[in-house]
Amino acid sequence: MEKTYLKWYNKVGYGSGDIAGNVIYALLSSFVMIYLTDSAGMDAGIVGTLMLASKVFDGVTDIFFGSMIDKTHTKMGKARPWMFFGFFGCAVTLAAVFAIPAGMSETAKYAWFFISYTLLNAVFYTANNIAYSALTALITKNQSERVQMGSIRFMFAFGTSMLIQAVTVRVVQALGGGAAGWRTTAIIYAIIGVIFNSLSVLSVKELPPEELAEGENQDAPEEKYSLVETMKILCKNKYYLLICGVYILSQFYTATLNMGIYFMTYILGDATLLGTFSLAINIPMIAGLILTPMLVKKMNGMYKLNLTGYALGTIARALVMFSAYMGSVPLMLLFSGVAALGMSPLQGDLNALIATCSKYTYLTQHKQLDGTMYSCTSLGVKIGGGIGVAVAGWLLKASGYVANLPTQSQSCINMLYFMYLWMPMLMNLVITFLLSRLKVEEANAKLVNG
Repeated sequence: MEKTYLKWYNKVGYGSGDIAGNVIYALLSSFVMIYLTDSAGMDAGIVGTLMLASKVFDGVTDIFFGSMIDKTHTKMGKARPWMFFGFFGCAVTLAAVFAIPAGMSETAKYAWFFISYTLLNAVFYTANNIAYSALTALITKNQSERVQMGSIRFMFAFGTSMLIQAVTVRVVQALGGGAAGWRTTAIIYAIIGVIFNSLSVLSVKELPPEELAEGENQDAPEEKYSLVETMKILCKNKYYLLICGVYILSQFYTATLNMGIYFMTYILGDATLLGTFSLAINIPMIAGLILTPMLVKKMNGMYKLNLTGYALGTIARALVMFSAYMGSVPLMLLFSGVAALGMSPLQGDLNALIATCSKYTYLTQHKQLDGTMYSCTSLGVKIGGGIGVAVAGWLLKASGYVANLPTQSQSCINMLYFMYLWMPMLMNLVITFLLSRLKVEEANAKLVNG
């Protein structure tokens, strides 16, 4: 029987860290663009370009911080210090993103946004998020516990996103609306994030290096690798590249779906409907996450479950499109929920899947790079999510979007349909194909037994 390492409160405490992460992520992904265009008076196309420029730098720092975690040795462990201290920077820069001074010149506003947004994403959130993901492999060696942790983590994640999307518009309005309302809301969310991130860090302890080295990893060399060497090692693992692709596309999917605030405002005529759709998506997602550990056991692994789930999700997103063109909001809500249910297993077992991918690197190259391997989660969030929002900004600009206009032009309406309906479905289709190639569990079994 496989050894267990964690109590229920360790798993729940660890999972609560995604409340902190998603206070930031949900606020940025769902609302930063509409804050910048409709409250700060900034151009959607320029903002999109700045976001893309930020992501170019951002993509480099993911591997850097992953490598730094692998080289860290403190009393707190390897990952916990980065997770704990990194979030204080996240809190300050999140508030700064939503606190662009109204009296600044136009150029100064864009500079303020670019600097604060880049520091938030490329430095502080990166350090925090990679460390948080890497803890999965550092606090337990039990595969079932890793799947459970992933499910609990993402239940908190989607629960937080659901709540943020459901209440933020009303919170901003209650705090006076406009730029001041957004600034106060961001400060409140940042404080909440600091509390839950600290709770998560203090609820778990990393295993001693000698215990992590027991068993299959006992011959792993204690080596330090340069950034270039690390990149070469990772690129030899085709499953790592596939997981990176899946994660980037899934975050692109989320970014385009989060542009729903524009779809609800200008097509459905009610911005608060974003909260209704958030409930329809996140409640099934959370239900699926609860079932994921049991389904992984029942289906003897993650491959078939993830592939089947995403195939269902792709079909359901196509039906969301059909329902939207029919003009049926109830059917849109129904099929959005079915799609979320199908996509939920991958969210729940993703950390365990990355740990399995890390094992493949050890089995084939005898290199242990857990922290760097988990950098693909932060890399995906930043590149996929950032490019998704950037592309959305460019498309809004190209469509002729005018902030706060009661009725948008037909070209803008057509673009909103494309952004909210077609793009997510196409992303899901490509992800399903990539998952069909992600047979890392089978590959590891052959290496161990053969």
